[in-house]
Amino acid sequence: MANLLKFYRLRARLTQAEVAKRLNVDQTAVSHWERGDNPPLQKYRPQLAALYGVTVDEISAAFTSQ
Repeated sequence: MANLLKFYRLRARLTQAEVAKRLNVDQTAVSHWERGDNPPLQKYRPQLAALYGVTVDEISAAFTSQ
């Protein structure tokens, strides 16, 4: 479920703007990921996992379990 990304982000005490800045993407991309509109590209998943303190598999599972 894409809302897991929001849970991970909030648990890491980050805003969408902070995540976007660290990944060098637009804030709307982060919003789309969290709403489940589009999954993050593979190249961003390791960075998201590191930011959120989870594994890449957990990031990927947030979309495969929809």
